Amino acid sequence: MSQNDNGHKSVVLTDSAAGRSVELPVVQGTLGAPTLNIGKLYKETGYFTFDPGFTATASCQSAVTYIDGDEGVLLYRGYPIEQLAKQSSFLEVAYLLLNGELPNAKQFQAFDHEVTHHTMMHEAFKSFLHGFRHDAHPMAMLCGMIGSLAAFYHDDLDLDDPEQRRMAAIRLIAKVPTIAAACYRHSIGWPVRYPRNNLDYCTRFLHLMFEVPSEPLELNPVAAKALDLLFILHADHEQNASTSTVRLVGSTGANPYACVAAGIAALWGPAHGGANEAVLKMLEEIGDASRVQTAVDRAKDKNDDYRLMGFGHRVYKNFDPRATIIREMTHEVLRELGVNDPLLEVAMKLEEAALKDDYFVERKLYPNVDFYSGIIYKALNIPTEMFTVMFAIARTAGWVAHWLEQQNDPAGRIGRPRQVYTGAASRDYVPMAKR
Repeated sequence: MSQNDNGHKSVVLTDSAAGRSVELPVVQGTLGAPTLNIGKLYKETGYFTFDPGFTATASCQSAVTYIDGDEGVLLYRGYPIEQLAKQSSFLEVAYLLLNGELPNAKQFQAFDHEVTHHTMMHEAFKSFLHGFRHDAHPMAMLCGMIGSLAAFYHDDLDLDDPEQRRMAAIRLIAKVPTIAAACYRHSIGWPVRYPRNNLDYCTRFLHLMFEVPSEPLELNPVAAKALDLLFILHADHEQNASTSTVRLVGSTGANPYACVAAGIAALWGPAHGGANEAVLKMLEEIGDASRVQTAVDRAKDKNDDYRLMGFGHRVYKNFDPRATIIREMTHEVLRELGVNDPLLEVAMKLEEAALKDDYFVERKLYPNVDFYSGIIYKALNIPTEMFTVMFAIARTAGWVAHWLEQQNDPAGRIGRPRQVYTGAASRDYVPMAKR
């Protein structure tokens, strides 16, 4: 690494076979590893880079979220997730992600008012919703419904107008819970409920989900408290698959509702947002607390391809800071609600076994946020097929924050990844009669 007269660092790469070199500038963020700007690599050397899964490639500059997987650090706009989880609320965190700073009382009141008064969905949505089969997966319905918002707000969305961009973000944060609950109620044949705007964000959503016209819904306050915490922990997670999808689609100038619908589609994958759903399926397969040790032994057997879902994390090599926070809430929820569910007993037994077993401890395969979030959703009577939908509600705040950031970037360009072509070389067409 060298440093020029202006104090800017760079790295020189040399192709000894061709006898040529290229000087690549070093881009250094506020936190994190230094990054090589390879924008001129192909022009000066004729080489592209090959990085399957983009595990070593920065796709953008962003000021929204920072992760240090080795140290177990997660920051939203510089604020540690531990502090936000303990002292903040999801709606305040959403404001922070969108605006870069925590709101004062007046700013938060205005933001809360805007979100609250954009929760209604157009009545025409009911006809659209009823076009889905009753047994359609809620994520399929949510993806289609959110994408259709582009048809409802196409005539008053000028992407060159910052205020209209901001209002699109507000609408998404406000309407996704309403639409998500409507998708669930359609799947079980219940009438769609209108949002009760005298309730806070999470309590309102739980009423949208579970309240019936024939009787009032009585909620234990711990339910909304736990849901608010889950939404905070899931609000953003840097350049993951779904967020990168939102930004890639957004780079084309696409409608923000279409961008978020694309993010929902990416989140649906079992390797991404479906992980907590996989945890519950695993617990169902184990079935009984007496069989937990057998499952643990199978997971440790290198000759058995059996895996325990919800342990370890691709990014966090030490521990998932979100899991540390949510573990305490999980035990509080189970204690407060007095839930008597055999699967939750299996989960607690599995957690205990993994935290004490040297195999898991040495490999740092600790229970992650997906493990605990699945348990809480189960305790709150959220159906398993709705788990990823819950994730999408929370992650909408992060998606729109990244979309707004991208739209404000004067250096933004349409995303266009390269490839290593492995198909047939150039060849001539052969008439069918001669094949």
